[in-house]
Amino acid sequence: MATNACVEKENSLTSPPSGALAAASASLAGRDLCSVADLSSVEVAAVMELAHAMKASPADYRFSLDARQMVMFFEKASLRTRLTFEAGMNTLGGSAIFVDQTQSPLGERESIADIARNVERWVSLIVLRTYAHETITEMAERASVPVINALSDLEHPCQALADFMTLEERFGSVRGLKFTFVGDGNNVCHSLMQTAAQMGAHCTIATPKAYGPRPEMVAQARKIAEQTGATLNLTHDPAAAARGADAIYTDACTSMGFEHEATKRAPVFKPYQVNEALMALAAPRAIFMHCLPAHRNAEVTDAVMDGPQSAVFDQAENRMHTQKALMLLLLGGRLKAQRWTPGNKSEAKKPRRRVSTFS
Repeated sequence: MATNACVEKENSLTSPPSGALAAASASLAGRDLCSVADLSSVEVAAVMELAHAMKASPADYRFSLDARQMVMFFEKASLRTRLTFEAGMNTLGGSAIFVDQTQSPLGERESIADIARNVERWVSLIVLRTYAHETITEMAERASVPVINALSDLEHPCQALADFMTLEERFGSVRGLKFTFVGDGNNVCHSLMQTAAQMGAHCTIATPKAYGPRPEMVAQARKIAEQTGATLNLTHDPAAAARGADAIYTDACTSMGFEHEATKRAPVFKPYQVNEALMALAAPRAIFMHCLPAHRNAEVTDAVMDGPQSAVFDQAENRMHTQKALMLLLLGGRLKAQRWTPGNKSEAKKPRRRVSTFS
């Protein structure tokens, strides 16, 4: 039997777009997503609102991006990112083209500037999964069509947005939520800090010494938090970070590109494993989160990964819905479905702007 809270939430997800969503639709059309910090708090909320609506009523949006083309250049292997972008674009009426760059990094055979000037003439959207964050920011500066960061060594904004959509599904508003990340201060950690700050959550990061998030990313998240009432705390004590948390999140202690450090890192991160003892310190309603793929019984035990508190597969599902919302907003698509005709096409071209860069 549905509770009042569930009924209210269901109604909110199927109601007409809010004024904030309509305004964000206008402000985001033609822009890039290199970082969560590229978005305002209002725009993050609009992405969430639209993602929930698209998940609840996917048929309403099935012609929203008719005849649009998306190209995906991936330097790294992928399961969730590739399939959720491809499936998402297809269900919006567009099509996806995948280019495998795992053997030839972008910029090696041809300059990024020249790639951008070619590709922008053929497609509506560029999605990049790369090692260097600078590859993404340079493509964004050079291309006249929107660029989405589907992962770099610095940030993973699409993952973090999907994660906070999942938190909203579980808890309603995440303002004031106690969110804890335990593990390596990596790209996922950076984007989670930014998203928590944008949405007013209280975020605690527990990492081993020398493996914390980058100082400039911490400073950026704290600057955002000053405007939203969020907080960000750093610690080296996983137990203290877990105590009373509403969500405990971890990731692999060795990210792609750092495999040569795996033997060195394993003993350092062993005390940061998320297991039943650590989860017992969290709030009774707490959930466990992981961006996947997981190294079972390394950063997380099977008991936690497969247990009743785990939300990992909800997170994976929500990758598609948040990315659909991003694609629709950045491409200036319709918030309600209409079949596209040549007379009403409005291709989103980006305003030239400064994009987030950290070296």
